[in-house]
Amino acid sequence: MLTAVLIAFSKRGRPQSIMQHSIIAILLLCCSNIFMTFAWYGHLRNMSAKPWIVAALVSWGIALFEYLLQVPANRIGHQSLSVGQLKILQEVITLSIFVPFSLLYLREKLTWDYLWAGFCILGAVFFLFRSKLFGV
Repeated sequence: MLTAVLIAFSKRGRPQSIMQHSIIAILLLCCSNIFMTFAWYGHLRNMSAKPWIVAALVSWGIALFEYLLQVPANRIGHQSLSVGQLKILQEVITLSIFVPFSLLYLREKLTWDYLWAGFCILGAVFFLFRSKLFGV
């Protein structure tokens, strides 16, 4: 499926435009982050009675799928974005996926801290992407 997505957005297997690089990278990072979130936190709900080593091994198995998406995402994204931009993009995606996961799956309470953390991340996004937005 991953190959089909990449081929659909490419010519001869390679993305052609900066926008395509960015879109493919964002989609792959979103998918990888879903696996990452389950690998890091899913065991807190489902495996709390199991020994930590069992949870760690299961998490490693889930994380394999994260890396199978994250590594190509960063390689594709690095063709149009800096490493700093890729990292802050990953953090935005992480919060965008983690907050609903923690609320819906782990049944955590929503606090104002999520909002303030989001504003801090938006500030980081502004500073790392302002040259692309404003030509600074």
